[in-house]
Amino acid sequence: MDNAPLHTGVADGPEGGRAFWLRARDGVRLRAGLWQVAGARGTVFVFPGRTEYVEKYGRAAADLAAAGLNTLTIDWRGQGLADRLIDDAMPGHVLHFSDYQQDVDALVESAAALNLPKPWYLLAHSMGGAIGLRALTRDMPVAACAFSGPMWGIKISTALRPVAWSLSWSSRRVGLCHKYAPGTTTGSYVLTEPFETNRLTGDRDMYDYMVRQVTEHPELALGGPSLRWLHEALKDTLELSRRPSPDLPCFTFYGSDEDIVDVTRIETRLERWPGIASHVVPGGRHEVLMESRDMRTRLFGQIAGFFDDAGSGPSPRRVRSDADGPARSPSIPSHLQRQGIA
Repeated sequence: MDNAPLHTGVADGPEGGRAFWLRARDGVRLRAGLWQVAGARGTVFVFPGRTEYVEKYGRAAADLAAAGLNTLTIDWRGQGLADRLIDDAMPGHVLHFSDYQQDVDALVESAAALNLPKPWYLLAHSMGGAIGLRALTRDMPVAACAFSGPMWGIKISTALRPVAWSLSWSSRRVGLCHKYAPGTTTGSYVLTEPFETNRLTGDRDMYDYMVRQVTEHPELALGGPSLRWLHEALKDTLELSRRPSPDLPCFTFYGSDEDIVDVTRIETRLERWPGIASHVVPGGRHEVLMESRDMRTRLFGQIAGFFDDAGSGPSPRRVRSDADGPARSPSIPSHLQRQGIA
C-alpha cells in the first residue's frame, strides 16, 4: 500500500487524512482514502457513486469523525485517480460490473491489514449502492449498512428502456461499446450543468465544492458512461433485483426530488428487506449526503446513531420505520424516534 496523492486543499476532510494505492486481483490500480479518529468506535467503508472520487467525501468524513468513526473510501476502477480502462479517460467504463467486487475485496483486505477498528459499517451512494448490495450478498464483513440514493435501478422512461437495452447490447457486437451513452458527453456534469438546473443538490455551497474539486484537479473528472457501462449496469441491477435481501441491519434514504436512480426499485427492495429503516429526505435531490448543512447534520446524526445501535451487541437489532408514518416494528431504536424518522 504505497502512498498516493490526496488533494486535502479541496477535500475539506479531517486532519491527518491520507491516500494509498491498492491493486485488484486483475492488476488494476486503485486509490483508497483514509481519515482516522483517535479512539475511533468503528470504521465506515464509504462506497462512492459513478464519477466520484476520494476527495468528494472529505466533508462526509468530517461528519463521521465528529461521531467517532473512521472513514475508508475508494476510487473505483475507471474513475478518480484509479486506472482508467480505455484510451479515452473521460467515459465511465467497466468491462464487467462484477469487476468492482475485486475493488471491494482489495479495500476490505487493506482495512484488515491496517487493523482498522471494528465494528465495520458500509455507507454506499448511488452506483456504490449497487456495488455495496452485491458485496453484502458475498458476505462483506460489516455489522450494518446504509444506502444513499442507491442505484438499484437506473431511471429511464418506459419508452426508452428497450432502446437502452438494445443499443447498449448491440454496441458490443460492433465494437462501439466504448462510445458514450446517448445524451451524455465527455464533460464533467458539474462543469457543464448550471447550479440552477442540476439534479444533484439544492445547496449552492456544496455544488461549488464539487465544481472547485474538478476545476483545480481535472484529473479527477469523468464524463458520461460508456455504452458498455450502461449495459453492464442494466444487467447487474436487474439481476440484483431478483436476489433476496441480506440479513443485516440497514438504513436506506433518498431525496424526495430524486431524478437519477429508479425510486420504484428502491421501494420494491425496501418491501423485501425485513427490519429495514428507511427515510425520504424532504427536498433532497440525488446527493442527499451533500445537501444543506442542516440536512447533512441531521442525516449523519441518524446514520451514526443507527450504526451505534447496530454495532452495540453481538446480535444487532433489525428495525424498520417509515418516513412519514408510524413505525412498522415495535423495536425502533430510541435515537431514530428522537430524530423523527420513525
